[in-house]
Amino acid sequence: MARRKRLKRAPFPKLEPIGGVALGAIECGVAYRGRDDLMLAVLDPGTAIAGVLTRSLSASAPVNWSRAMLPGGRARAIVVNAGNANAFTGRDGDAIVQATAARTAQIVGCLKKEVFVAATGVIGQIFPAKKIPGKLAALHRRVRPDGWNAAAAAIMTTDTCPKGATRTARIGDTTVIINAIGKGTQMIAPDLGTTLNFVFTDAKIPALALHKMLVHAADRSFNCITLEGDTSTSDTLFLCATGKARHRRVTAHNDPNLRDFRRALAEICLALSHAIVRDSAGAARFVTLNVTGAASFKAARKIGRVIGASPLVKFALSNALDPCGRIIMAVGKAGERANRDRLGIDIGGVVVAREGAVLRRHDAATVMAHLNGDDVNITIDVGIGRGRATIWTSDRSVGYG
Repeated sequence: MARRKRLKRAPFPKLEPIGGVALGAIECGVAYRGRDDLMLAVLDPGTAIAGVLTRSLSASAPVNWSRAMLPGGRARAIVVNAGNANAFTGRDGDAIVQATAARTAQIVGCLKKEVFVAATGVIGQIFPAKKIPGKLAALHRRVRPDGWNAAAAAIMTTDTCPKGATRTARIGDTTVIINAIGKGTQMIAPDLGTTLNFVFTDAKIPALALHKMLVHAADRSFNCITLEGDTSTSDTLFLCATGKARHRRVTAHNDPNLRDFRRALAEICLALSHAIVRDSAGAARFVTLNVTGAASFKAARKIGRVIGASPLVKFALSNALDPCGRIIMAVGKAGERANRDRLGIDIGGVVVAREGAVLRRHDAATVMAHLNGDDVNITIDVGIGRGRATIWTSDRSVGYG
């Protein structure tokens, strides 16, 4: 089969300035030369923050630091370096984070607990503790309200393009802005977070309400993408609200005035998660897996994740082979309830299997044409209940590693 080209990626959107947010980037040299690899976001006093982080038991030093700071609910700065994850670096890695937070707090004029740190890159390589702190003063002089492009490019590792998304939402009679940047191409099988993603808004929303909305949005976006089944040590997703917009007071995540904000946040998370899949290593097809008939949403999501991460399913998709047998294999090993005699599969809208068996007569030519396209859509009904979830993944046609 001829080697396919990588999927088309969406261009970086125009992100308007958000009151209370300034970003900048600089070359630090932790892992790269000749490019910016250190990002700083400076946030005005009073900014609320929520986050969801990797559940990996070998989480990085930055993740452990940020997890400890999140209960405070306030942020004045986010520091991110690319190329070195500062994971599996022991006490030296903790010292690097401590030094980074202390120096950032000194420069920005805030408490250490208001500084959040993230990192992405290779695992198990220690670098000098002064490397990042030594660049922060110069980096601080570079921050500006329109620094989105530079910040998004600085956090890239194996990404082929910067990733961003923007939406507006109404809170009462006021329009608020939500901007986001992110990165990721590998180690994508998240659990309450994925890769590095940073979302900012000028809305005034308490940290607890932000957290509940973010968890819900992540569960149906970032937690519904999978590439190879490997969860990163560094997965980080932050949502920061500066409170600069003047709108009706909101106190809870389910406030009716936040309905449109919840919609926009969900769209932001979906846009970033889809961009990650489209830029994933080896991707030549964007694959949507709709799992229906499961015992619950969580059961459907787990089944979809197992299918999406299966090397055998990916091989079939990469070579436009009939994936039905491999999909059924993955359903069976997922560990969730499925009725063998009620299983059904549709590919590209064509009914391929029903009542636990492949149909003897179906439109094979249409199915093959669909499998040869860039966007593949497969629905799997497991015949148990009403639970459903959508998982997004890719094939592995171009090369991975």
